[in-house]
Amino acid sequence: MFGEKKTVVQNIQGLFVKPPDPKELVRKWQSDIRKGQRDLERQIRDNNRLEKVAQKQIREAAKRNDMASAKVLAKELVHTRRVTTRLWTNKAHMMSMNSQLTEQLGMVKVAGTLSKSTQVMKVVNDLIKVPDLNQTMQQMSREMMKAGLIEETMGEMMDDAFDTDEIEEDADAEVDKVLTEIAGETLEQMAAAPKNKAAPSRVAAAPQEEEDEEDNEAADLQARLNAIRS
Repeated sequence: MFGEKKTVVQNIQGLFVKPPDPKELVRKWQSDIRKGQRDLERQIRDNNRLEKVAQKQIREAAKRNDMASAKVLAKELVHTRRVTTRLWTNKAHMMSMNSQLTEQLGMVKVAGTLSKSTQVMKVVNDLIKVPDLNQTMQQMSREMMKAGLIEETMGEMMDDAFDTDEIEEDADAEVDKVLTEIAGETLEQMAAAPKNKAAPSRVAAAPQEEEDEEDNEAADLQARLNAIRS
């Protein structure tokens, strides 16, 4: 009996609750999207900087004839480039959704309500699988469903940003390509060098400040790559 009375009271209260303004909802979603884009742009800038550090270290390893280290660095570089490509793809998805919401805003001004959009739903389904965006997109999708903009989203399975099997399938070919791209000239010079000429056992010692700087760059590179994996 008490439960029935409570339900009736809630229904009556619901009649007087003002529904959210569609224009305000769209502006909020666009604000969240812009924030997500800024985060993606920051990650892209970080990856570009890491790529430059890795390229420098690959060239230095090749000059020392340390091909084992050069290949490890090249593999990490291939990995970083793949992540960067995915970041650009995610940014393109967010730009597309922002454009669709701008169109919805125009329709709201005319009709006063949001209309269902299969295009927005498709982009939401794509972005909800991205680990870094999952929480934001889950919240946004619930708000969009409640507002009638989209229907229930598909699964919530998240993509693995670091698919080890995918990387291993063609890693050797890509690593060789990266080595040729970055240290090809050095490798050619070493191959053309006289065979009876012994390779230097070690490089000349660099000033301590320069060594410390390179060590810091290497540590920073590894730390950021590990952070991307987590």
